[in-house]
Amino acid sequence: MTKGMICVVEDEEDIRDLIELQLKREGYQTVSSASGEGGLELIREKLPELVLLDLMLPGMDGFDVCRALRSDKSTRDIPVIMLTARGEEADIVTGLEIGADDYITKPFSPRIVVSRIKSVLRRGSRNSSDNHGIIEYGSIYIDQPRHIVKVDGKQVDLTATEFKLLSFLCKRPGWVFTRQQIVDNVRGEDYAVTERSVDVQVVGLRKKLGEVADVIETVRGVGYRAKELS
Repeated sequence: MTKGMICVVEDEEDIRDLIELQLKREGYQTVSSASGEGGLELIREKLPELVLLDLMLPGMDGFDVCRALRSDKSTRDIPVIMLTARGEEADIVTGLEIGADDYITKPFSPRIVVSRIKSVLRRGSRNSSDNHGIIEYGSIYIDQPRHIVKVDGKQVDLTATEFKLLSFLCKRPGWVFTRQQIVDNVRGEDYAVTERSVDVQVVGLRKKLGEVADVIETVRGVGYRAKELS
């Protein structure tokens, strides 16, 4: 069965062809471009289900393409996975902060690329179905309208900021968020949230979650995520 369309924006022909071959084997349709400008035009025309975007492109680089996608109403919700030979923390953080959903460092296995694509698409599917503010994540139950958190059926008392932090992460399992993204989305009513204080909030939240504390994972040099459940 044919799956959705993936747009591959990659200037190295061998890599581009290898990715497209693997995607087609998995049943995806593909379109591709070797430049940032061409890729942006193609994405706006085809509106693919997901974009694989190289960072180091001739002319318009991947960062600028991602910014342009996120500023355009017609493309801002299309998931973007960045492909980069630059594995430095600063590049990864920048990519996530301007709107990338995930990143893959080169060299990589085509099968890993497909796996990450499926993971990102699954997240998007889950996020699109909002069950009236109820988040069920493993043994954690979050009732956002009633401000209730339960673990294995037992209620856990959280501060307003801890509640927002947990809800934000569990709503998007597997997504990596920088501390600044967390600050932007979790503005504490009872605590002034800063990049440094995010770490303090996570420590406190983990203590209260007890045996399931490991669901909140630290991504070294980047930020935090809720562990993707199998």
